[in-house]
Amino acid sequence: MIKSFEEIIQTAQQKGPKTIAVAVAQDLEVLLAVKNAKDLGIAEAILVGDVKRIRQIAQENFLDISVFTIIEQPDIVQACRTAVKLVSEGKAQVLMKGLVDTAIILKAVLDKDIGLRTENVLSHVAVADIAGYDRLFYITDAAMNIEPDLITKKQIIQNGVQVANALGNDNPKVACICAVEKVNPKMKATVDAEALVKMNECGDLSGCLVAGPLALDNAVSLEAAQHKGITNPVAGNADILVMPFIEPGNMLYKSIVFFAKGKIAGIVVGAKAPIVLTSRADSDIAKLNSIAIGILMASK
Repeated sequence: MIKSFEEIIQTAQQKGPKTIAVAVAQDLEVLLAVKNAKDLGIAEAILVGDVKRIRQIAQENFLDISVFTIIEQPDIVQACRTAVKLVSEGKAQVLMKGLVDTAIILKAVLDKDIGLRTENVLSHVAVADIAGYDRLFYITDAAMNIEPDLITKKQIIQNGVQVANALGNDNPKVACICAVEKVNPKMKATVDAEALVKMNECGDLSGCLVAGPLALDNAVSLEAAQHKGITNPVAGNADILVMPFIEPGNMLYKSIVFFAKGKIAGIVVGAKAPIVLTSRADSDIAKLNSIAIGILMASK
């Protein structure tokens, strides 16, 4: 089981290279990430966007991008459509978001004619490597599904399990995060958590071990779980943290980056191909880590 981003990069080097189609590539952190991925032997890249601006950014920052195919498409909507089409036609195996709003690239992904849509729910999985822990955490959903219902949460878990599987975790422990550990009819997240546990117990949600409701402390800290007398095997040992809705997920994601100085990556699952989707404020290292996960997802 992969336990750090260093191991993710090493494994991606063994599995790669795959080709990434980058939508709206005129962004320094994106160009740094794909160049690093190329240098590490992880990925090739096709850059779609404003060629003049892409080359200007590369020149100003002493980046040699002559090794990449660059497709001129200054219109951001068309750039997204072009990048998506490259993946749907098999010319690339991973899609990557550049300097563009998430909604714009996802509209292209979901286009019935050129897109990558399936019957599955699309969801975002943030992978976090935090000092002091012996494992990676998979936080979902922090970026796409605003207030998922029970069936959507089930699919969000299944998508998270896919990412964990691609990183060598064959039976991840899933914690449905709530504010309390007991079911309260007035708190929808706790009711959903109870239902998801029952789905898991009856085999309708397989490939993982689900527990909940659990508060964040007793999901990730064995000491906190023991202090509260919680003996569930997921308690204190959770891998996948299922958020009740988008706000706490987004806050946890950014807290890991800005308060804990943790390493982070982001991937969208549920389409025909993995989608590297990070915040525009994320560093080139976060984007490189996300590319590496995309390569492992594509290889899986």
